[in-house]
Amino acid sequence: MSISKTEFARRRKNLMAQMEPNSIAIIPSSREQVRSRDTEYPFRQDSDFYYLSGFSEPDAVLVLLPGRRHGQFIVFCRERDPGMELWNGYRAGPEGVCERHGADDAFPVGDIDDILPGLIEGRDRVYYSMGRSAEFDRQIMGWVNSIRSKESSGAVPPGEFTDLDHMLHEQRLFKSAAELRLLRRAGQITVRAHQRAMRSCRPGMYEYQLEAELQHEFASGGARHAAYNSIVGSGENGCILHYVENSGKMRDGDMVLIDAGCELEYYASDVTRTFPVNGRFSREQRALYELVLKAQAAAIAQIRPGNHWNQPHDASVRVITEGLVELGLLKGRVANLVKREAHRSYYMHRVGHWLGMDVHDVGDYRVGGEWRMLEPGMVMTVEPGIYVAPHNTRVAKKWRGIGIRVEDNVVVTDEGCEVITAGLPKTVEEIEALMAG
Repeated sequence: MSISKTEFARRRKNLMAQMEPNSIAIIPSSREQVRSRDTEYPFRQDSDFYYLSGFSEPDAVLVLLPGRRHGQFIVFCRERDPGMELWNGYRAGPEGVCERHGADDAFPVGDIDDILPGLIEGRDRVYYSMGRSAEFDRQIMGWVNSIRSKESSGAVPPGEFTDLDHMLHEQRLFKSAAELRLLRRAGQITVRAHQRAMRSCRPGMYEYQLEAELQHEFASGGARHAAYNSIVGSGENGCILHYVENSGKMRDGDMVLIDAGCELEYYASDVTRTFPVNGRFSREQRALYELVLKAQAAAIAQIRPGNHWNQPHDASVRVITEGLVELGLLKGRVANLVKREAHRSYYMHRVGHWLGMDVHDVGDYRVGGEWRMLEPGMVMTVEPGIYVAPHNTRVAKKWRGIGIRVEDNVVVTDEGCEVITAGLPKTVEEIEALMAG
């Protein structure tokens, strides 16, 4: 199910077709990050670097040179080292990068200071995303300054720098058939993980115990890691949007909000469900929950080619505002409340974001100052919510401390959209039946 070598090559070809003649693109890999003293965090490759190469080792640099006779795709990487490989695992080395990843040429990364300035020299344009790595920014400028210092001897420094992000991220925004297969599979694994959590949940458990159920199902399905820090917030913790402590004890009568997704072959899932710890919704919980569910349905109904990015959000705002007025949490005329964004006291985030290799994936939301139009191949989340802060004295006590979000992953199709996480129960009846079973 992985992305094929042919697809990685096609991605590079498509990007180089947009680059100016006599230009160069330079993309560094991620670096290992120290966790504590002599241990590192699990390594995860930079998404742009992996998107173009499929190469997952640290301390590497990818170079694209469109039209170059001696090879357009060059990689600098670590050399083979049997001693280090004995301790830390296999390295591809320059030969392996050419053989397995289709590089036209590869060099030891230790030789980059001797080789890369010669590839930069005389180029009309350098495509590089400045500002991501201060250390690599300094290296780039060091190479350019070295070329400039030799101008009197005939060296020609590059003409200009252009940020690579816009071209590359626009390309990443539109998912291929292979990418959609991975996103669907990640969604299926995540659906099973949330179902497992619902079945396991009992009053008296700790939030981290539900998190463990999620992690177990992710790994069992072939996804070693979560795509982001899982949120398991019960009771008042559900009103904290990015709560990740997951240390609370779950009480009878409370709701628990789980926002969690796995990462499979570099592609993320991002799903949220909120359900009662004891398996039965109270009257107030049900009222707010069904309002969020109604808002999500209204937003999803707006996802189709020809509609713009903000239409789903606008639909969710309208439904939530109307519902909060009906329940007495907001007072006034709906049109006026929408205009002054009164909903933001209870629904303070957008209805969704792009989804792909990054959980909050790349791609512009506006084009030319206007909301961009939705097109087939785009993938997004739809996640309205209502959060009644525990200290909100403007509302009756029965509403306070209830936090609810419902989130699914949606692909824009030719005809409309496809909810790729639709297998996860989300109506009150479905959730109560699953938890009772």
